Amino acid sequence: ARPLLAGKPERRSQWVPIIAAWYKSAAGGRRAAAPAKLNLYLHVTGRRRDGYHLLDSLVAFAGIHDVLEAREADRLALEVAGAFGEALAAEEDNLVLRAARSLAAATGIKAGAHLTLEKNLPLGAGIGGGSADAAAALELLARLWGVRLEEEAMDALALSLGADVPVCRLGRAAFVGGVGERLDPAPALPPAYLVLANPRRPLATAQVFGARTGPYTEPAPFTAAPADAAGLARLLAERRNDLTEPARRLMPEIDDGLAALAEAGGCLLSRMSGSGATCFGLFADAFAADSAATGVRSRLPDWWVVSTPLMGDVRAFEPAG
Repeated sequence: ARPLLAGKPERRSQWVPIIAAWYKSAAGGRRAAAPAKLNLYLHVTGRRRDGYHLLDSLVAFAGIHDVLEAREADRLALEVAGAFGEALAAEEDNLVLRAARSLAAATGIKAGAHLTLEKNLPLGAGIGGGSADAAAALELLARLWGVRLEEEAMDALALSLGADVPVCRLGRAAFVGGVGERLDPAPALPPAYLVLANPRRPLATAQVFGARTGPYTEPAPFTAAPADAAGLARLLAERRNDLTEPARRLMPEIDDGLAALAEAGGCLLSRMSGSGATCFGLFADAFAADSAATGVRSRLPDWWVVSTPLMGDVRAFEPAG
């Protein structure tokens, strides 16, 4: 397997220890924010013989997040609350429990834990909610159980849970390559704000990749840090999300979200994140984003719509509330 942290070896010191500070809080490090991830662009660059697609994507984060709490217990249990908790509670298995079981198996730990997940992010939305939850579970339970894996082993465990889990665990903007195993540092992102809009309907990633047709796209990472939000928008406009077209065919409502954002005052760029169906608009300031969110809610009253900062580094991000 290729390394998770690609590039010159000396770069690795910039990234390790990975997000230990992110998971510290007033609850003694037992409570964590699991921020939404955004694919600012996403190119499908090829396909491996095993069927997995190869990607080139700039991933950053948003201020909106799930919250995960871990407490000592005799057995493993998960309690789910929050705006989207009911949908997740119906699942017998999910990424949080899979992460917990995988970490226990890898370390030989026999202890349990009571996990409480406040699910504020929609499911199957292309913003990595489940992956962020899994990343939070790995870190919280490692602290709770007092166990430690070598970084390469933890990296491999994270990747086994899903392509977005490694970058969510990293907690810092990165160019993601391969099937999610290659992470290269991104240049500093400028202050910017987002409006996220989702039709409250999940869209399966496998379906979207299955519907993708046409040629592959060349990788397009950049090295220069954009000076401001407008500069970032110009760079992103030269790139795209290759999954938008297949996602639109599967869920035509995505067009409504993209149009509502693009026509909002102050929107510098509108795009779909990941495999959808969440769309985002990029704005230069919080006032423009808040005003746009109000307009999008009025236009799409049944959608989940939030305004939130764009974040290039969430390693010290603490849960709200």
